[in-house]
Amino acid sequence: MAHEAERKALLAFLEKHNLKQTRQREAVLDVFLEAEGHITSEELYRRVRERHKTIGYTTVYRTMKLLCEAGLAVERCFDDGITRYEIPHEHHDHLVCTQCGTIVEFECSMIEEAQERIAREYGFRLLRHRHELYGLCPRCRDGT
Repeated sequence: MAHEAERKALLAFLEKHNLKQTRQREAVLDVFLEAEGHITSEELYRRVRERHKTIGYTTVYRTMKLLCEAGLAVERCFDDGITRYEIPHEHHDHLVCTQCGTIVEFECSMIEEAQERIAREYGFRLLRHRHELYGLCPRCRDGT
């Protein structure tokens, strides 16, 4: 079955917190895991409703909060104020187009090394960081 590991992780989290596993939560999890990139709760809700007409927005929203708490989703809030969710994966940073909202993930060893060096210079032990660069994507920059 697709997404079996994630279903087991969600079930373990729910059991640990004395919460019920429901078909609605499984449906939201499946649709979320099929999404690529960063997805808003509104877009996720639309996709869930295409398959499951009885699932409401509140169920999608609450399920996403649970998935974040369970470590199966990461909530991202960029400068546009819209909350998006992504599947946790290797550390990465983001380029965000301020015009169309395109989000590009990238990795840069030079940035990572510089952060570590700067933290050491100031006596910090890094726990986490968020690196977001804002500008215009090629399509918006060129007006096409």
